[in-house]
Amino acid sequence: MELDWDKLRIFHAVAEAGSFTRAAEGLGLSQSAVSRQIGALEATLGIVLFRRHARGLMLTEQGERLFVTAREVATKIAQAESLASIDKDTPSGDLRVTTTVAFGSTWLTQRIRDFLELYPEISIELLLDDGEIDLSMREADCAIRLYRPHQPGLIARKLTRVQYSVYAAPAYLDRKGEPKTAEDLDMHDLVIYGANTPTMLADVNWLMTAGANPAHPRKARAKINNIYGVLQAVESGLGIGSLPDYMVDGKANLVRILQNVPSPNFEAYFTYPEELRGARRIDVFRDFLIAEVARDGPKATAILANGAN
Repeated sequence: MELDWDKLRIFHAVAEAGSFTRAAEGLGLSQSAVSRQIGALEATLGIVLFRRHARGLMLTEQGERLFVTAREVATKIAQAESLASIDKDTPSGDLRVTTTVAFGSTWLTQRIRDFLELYPEISIELLLDDGEIDLSMREADCAIRLYRPHQPGLIARKLTRVQYSVYAAPAYLDRKGEPKTAEDLDMHDLVIYGANTPTMLADVNWLMTAGANPAHPRKARAKINNIYGVLQAVESGLGIGSLPDYMVDGKANLVRILQNVPSPNFEAYFTYPEELRGARRIDVFRDFLIAEVARDGPKATAILANGAN
């Protein structure tokens, strides 16, 4: 029995979307056309692929098995399309980039316009997520991550080192005074990263333990599960927070404090799958990021000199 890839592609879209309506919107088809294709595929295979429930569609056991196959086929086709474009002289095509919400919404988005002006035939989709999007399954083409990936089949190039420092708003310091030592933090309001702290950022809440007496643990004034939210809270005068320097650069409404207290830093890497090695859109984006980091100062340039392709 020979499967029709067009029907399998539509099945894959419906399984991912969980509804005929959302799948139809993504495919540019009518809902009735999508439903007919799924019905024809079920008739060809002689099995039921979906069961309807209150929240949409649920795969049957047979549907789950077919979905695994359809996903593998979709991944192989995407890889083949990527390889087919490697030898093009002009970088072009869609580029899906994932990174953290904070890094993506501040440092990266400020530079995307310049990149697209250099390469007008490339289109970018930014996937900002503090979780880990799977590059091996081609959920994204490349990633900027604050740790060196250990997953096999990925290429990693060191970009820079992200330094964290301690900041507070002038209004807060006027109200509560400025801590002079890490021990002084016992008497201050701390704004920290909230639940589900990413494991690669294990030291991000170091203010809770720096200079603290283990017998009297500190209690945070506020916990926010996004660094960008921590920034906004600190800017409002809510309390003291540890923030990456790149987010605070140029902000006159924040004061760096406790400069004599050692603070954590994280290495940032540009990462992409081995099968995209040599893809022009990947190469030019990597080189653009390297140039932008180098422009940030001599420290970044020194770090880049130790990187590897």
